[in-house]
Amino acid sequence: MLGVPDRGRVAIPAPVQGFRLRVFKGNSISTTKYNFFTFFPKGMFEQFRRVANCYFLMISILSMTPISPVNPVTNVVPLTLVLLVSLIKEAFEDWKRFQNDMVVNNTLIDVLQDEKWVAVPWKKLQVGDIVRVKQDGFFPADLLFLASTNADGVCYIETANLDGETNLKIRKALERTWDYLTPEKAAEFKGEVQCEQPNNSLYTFTGNLIFQKQTLPLSPNQILLRGCSLRNTEYIVGAVVFTGHETKVMMNSMNVPSKRSTLERKLDKLILALFGTLFMMCLIGAIGSGIFINQKYYYLGLDKGVAAEFNPSNRFVVAALTFFTLITLYSTVIPISLYVSIEMIKFIQSTQFINKDLHMYHAETNTPALARTSNLNEELGQVEYIFSDKTGTLTRNLMEFFKCSIGGEVYGSGVTEIEKGAAQRNGIKIQELRKSATAIQEKGFNFDDNRLMRGAWRNEPNSDTCKEFFRCLAICHTVLPEGDESPEKITYQAASPDEAALVTAAKNFGFFFYRRTHTMIHVRESCVEKMGKIQDVAYEILNVLEFNSTRKRQSVVCRYPNGRLVLYCKGADTVIYERLASGNDDLKKVNRAHLEQFGSAGLRTLCLAYRDLSPETYESWNEKFIQAKSSLRVRETKLDEVAELIEKDLILIGSTAIEDKLQEGVPACIETLSRAGIKVWVLTGDQMGTAINIAYACNLINNEMKQFIISSETDAIREVENRGDQVEIACFIKEEVKKQLKKCLEEAQHYLHSAPGPKLTLVIDGKCLMYALDPTLRVMLLNLSLNCTSVVCCRVSPLQKAQVTSMVKKGARKITLSIGDGANDVSMIQAAHIGIGISGLEGMQAVMASDFAIAQFRYLTDLLLVHGRWSYLRICKVCGSTSFRLYEN
Repeated sequence: MLGVPDRGRVAIPAPVQGFRLRVFKGNSISTTKYNFFTFFPKGMFEQFRRVANCYFLMISILSMTPISPVNPVTNVVPLTLVLLVSLIKEAFEDWKRFQNDMVVNNTLIDVLQDEKWVAVPWKKLQVGDIVRVKQDGFFPADLLFLASTNADGVCYIETANLDGETNLKIRKALERTWDYLTPEKAAEFKGEVQCEQPNNSLYTFTGNLIFQKQTLPLSPNQILLRGCSLRNTEYIVGAVVFTGHETKVMMNSMNVPSKRSTLERKLDKLILALFGTLFMMCLIGAIGSGIFINQKYYYLGLDKGVAAEFNPSNRFVVAALTFFTLITLYSTVIPISLYVSIEMIKFIQSTQFINKDLHMYHAETNTPALARTSNLNEELGQVEYIFSDKTGTLTRNLMEFFKCSIGGEVYGSGVTEIEKGAAQRNGIKIQELRKSATAIQEKGFNFDDNRLMRGAWRNEPNSDTCKEFFRCLAICHTVLPEGDESPEKITYQAASPDEAALVTAAKNFGFFFYRRTHTMIHVRESCVEKMGKIQDVAYEILNVLEFNSTRKRQSVVCRYPNGRLVLYCKGADTVIYERLASGNDDLKKVNRAHLEQFGSAGLRTLCLAYRDLSPETYESWNEKFIQAKSSLRVRETKLDEVAELIEKDLILIGSTAIEDKLQEGVPACIETLSRAGIKVWVLTGDQMGTAINIAYACNLINNEMKQFIISSETDAIREVENRGDQVEIACFIKEEVKKQLKKCLEEAQHYLHSAPGPKLTLVIDGKCLMYALDPTLRVMLLNLSLNCTSVVCCRVSPLQKAQVTSMVKKGARKITLSIGDGANDVSMIQAAHIGIGISGLEGMQAVMASDFAIAQFRYLTDLLLVHGRWSYLRICKVCGSTSFRLYEN
């Protein structure tokens, strides 16, 4: 039971077995690699994974036997020193982890005891405790959010420690628990939570709260995860649900894949080869000793004393003993000092050279390069394939509202960087357009068109459509306003820069979103009825159908003050067009042409649509929505299915176009890497037109290349998709992909055999890639892509990014590098030989999963071609000079 004295126990029905009583773990956490009892055995196991240490252990054991011609000290002492230094290093690093754990475990938190708040350490928290978290404090465990000092039971949290996002998120307590804010009232709270088993899914939670004989559905909006911090809220009260290693953040703390450099693996093979040579030398010496030993050498005293074992009458024993003697004698063929030297060199390279290189220091963000591991320094100099994300990696991830299409009319002037690059390639000179004197200059807003600004849209023939467009921008979002409620001083906290840019655009068009509660959105609308008139309108938010990678859209059901019910929806063009009402084909066709025009300019596009709802339709649908939210099993799937019931028969309003400019120095960096023989692949979720134009702007593709385009946007595939048979669609697309792969591979072979043939590039979208990665087609895809200088994969999911990386890593057997800046790049970063994280606007999750961290893509040139090359040369010289000295001796 939550909130009762029997702490540490909570009644939770098992998924199948019915009611049972479960004892939960404590809230103390440990991130150390070892403990007091496991340090020695686990540490020794790690050390003896190296072939060299196993070899020297064998020699040390032999040197302690009577057959050894050398003092055991000469072998045992060096090995002991090497192991001791390595174990001390491991212990020191683990001790620092232990100290960090102790600081966290002993952090104080207010816990309800005897109707008053008492400060106790985090480690003493148990399931069922009622806690109070103050502003800017961190949540000590996964909490059920009960009450807040803010109105409507709302609080704001920052999840930077969890997923790297610095934008504020909104959470709301159940209305039935808003009153449990004071210690006297909170002491009365008693309830039972039925919920899912502990899992690592950060963004889902399924459960019910049985409270006062009522079952209340719980969602992620009522859960405050350990590691997040409280913002803009005086304090909140919550009940502990998951503790310690059962919290979601700890269940996501998986060990990073162990990566060993190619040189280290080669050293193991080299030592095995040296051991094989040593074995043959000793075997030949032992056989010779057994053959040539004779009684005539009586003066050696071979049949008495310590040499009695070398009695010539038993030649086999003589040969065997001589063999082990020679192994001990020749053991210096393999140098134990080599490993110590290599480790010291790697450590100095990473800490003194890479981390302190001013050429890779980004002054604007005060971010130096960071080598998070020293094991892969020399690997940087052998990279042959780079897999890169686009948004935030090649581009700045600073979104600016640039153009839009409303009711079939394009608004906005200006030329993007990609259009300038395309014009230069075609030898066309574009005249720079001057901005009008009345143009608004603001972060996130780079729009200039006098037809819409300062209320001029009222004079447009499609003014009603413009009004719906602006209201959709101002209402359909999850943005949180901060600061004074004035257009000049307010700031927007958004889950993505795109959303912030769209809300900023609505503000500049005269629809100023300035306040949000959990149920209301307040918009200050200017120039709607007549010029100069300002009115504050409160829209009631009835339902929010959130965006996810599967839905690719976001919807809001709102009620106007006059009672009008409207569903506003924004999302990817392919998703919105599937859900439009029949009719008005001319507008759809014109808007599609505008989308292609925006995509060619490298702009990120979204479609906007709406639907008027009758009260009967809404009430009927809302009942199903509430049932889906109350479901304990596959809740997300059921919510998506219910959303499909209302996100249909939409009326198209228009589309937005947002510019994401290239990072400084990206084209020059890619050109330099290409000249060095490194192939660059771009893996992005953007549509094909945008991805191709970004590739042109980055010098990844040029007009002299032969392009192979494998796309699912063909008339034949669309015709099959319109019939709706999923089995038929899958079989048809797979067969089409097979035909296109075969055709492109034959052409590629022809171009490669013709001299001089053009360079090749492959462009493939996510739907075709899904079938191309099938085991039956993967070899064909690999052969085609390896023959191409560059590859662009569009509309791909995070899983597909990792699959493509793994395919090349295993199939090409070349050193691969992945670089990205977002949480969706983590799987790709971990799949490659080397993972690079960019400290961007999408948080630090990519950096935390990486081997090296840099602030800008252009720093790859120095990291690979300077530090990678020098590191490889230094290590090779050390190994070479060591081998030379051995042979010289």
